[in-house]
Amino acid sequence: MHSHSIKRFVTALVLSLAFSQEAMADRVKDLASLAAVRSNQLVGYGIVVGLQGTGDGADVSFTVQSVRAMLVKLGVGLDGPMSDFERAAAAIGKIDVKNVAAVLVTAELPGMAKPGQKIDINVGTVGKASSLRGGTLVMTSLRGVDGEVYALAQGVVTTTGIDASAAGSKVAIGVPTSARIPNGATVERIVENPFDKSDFVMLNVRDQDFTTTAAIVAAVNKTFGNDVARALDGVSITLRAPTDMTQRVAFVSMVENLDVIPGESQAKVVINSRTGTVVISRNVKVTAAAVSHGTISVAIAATNEVSQPNAFAQGTTTAVQNANIAVNEPNKPMILFQPGVDLRQIVDAVNQVGASPSALIAILEALKSSGSLRAELVVI
Repeated sequence: MHSHSIKRFVTALVLSLAFSQEAMADRVKDLASLAAVRSNQLVGYGIVVGLQGTGDGADVSFTVQSVRAMLVKLGVGLDGPMSDFERAAAAIGKIDVKNVAAVLVTAELPGMAKPGQKIDINVGTVGKASSLRGGTLVMTSLRGVDGEVYALAQGVVTTTGIDASAAGSKVAIGVPTSARIPNGATVERIVENPFDKSDFVMLNVRDQDFTTTAAIVAAVNKTFGNDVARALDGVSITLRAPTDMTQRVAFVSMVENLDVIPGESQAKVVINSRTGTVVISRNVKVTAAAVSHGTISVAIAATNEVSQPNAFAQGTTTAVQNANIAVNEPNKPMILFQPGVDLRQIVDAVNQVGASPSALIAILEALKSSGSLRAELVVI
């Protein structure tokens, strides 16, 4: 091979390796998050009005109490002259509110959210309401774990579920008792965060991994100098940041966009026992093993016959039930796994014997129990 050809080959190989290594790299912002921007959960109790007869009705006492309290706050007097029927209904609390539903409102307050910003909210019934379609949430206070009000919610609820019934027939699509309001709440209070309270900022790696944490520390120190980043454990990293807020924001932005090659994830096999879904990670290995999986099927067929006596015989007609029983044991071949077999070979071997997803789950659980499966088995 000529020297020029060798140089071109070496150059192409180096570029190919560099490209493949770059393709494997992830940004720091995809691997870790800033501890100061953690979110907070909010919850509140409110009522949805304007329903088309699908509300709680008179049987839910707290809905009636909520409507009464709301009307009093809005200046509607309920202590005026009442008819005998109204007085009796008020005495037993049986005000029929078919167009009103009591709901719980939940939201997630993003980190560093400022007053005036909008956040999405979720609405769900807590009474006997059958649907929230077409309703409007009345102004509701959303509180944090400390009991303080951090947002106010109000607006027309959006639900995709349908629940209709007539003449004994019923059709239900989705969940009509749960709804959302995009940008349905306004932030009213700032949550204190440590972003500007210290000389350091902290990164938390999303998936605990010492290799990934060490790679982030090395990338930051290589770019900004030694001792800028320091690992506290396999999850947390402290960064020595500028005190000026403009420079600090720029510094965090540059750190987030650094490319890092993360450590390979732990070998896992995730099984969804309800749907039969099996997900096997790339690093799953098994030691030498032999698996024989087969099922015995038993079929019982019952036939009803009538025994009819002869014309001149002394007897009566009798019903007779006969049963045929068949036992079938499929002859499934044995699966042999050699040491160090990988994901592709496992799936191919199981598919070759025609195993169903439930059979694959049983095989993987048996391999884990025998100690041959070198992975964490997670059943959800």
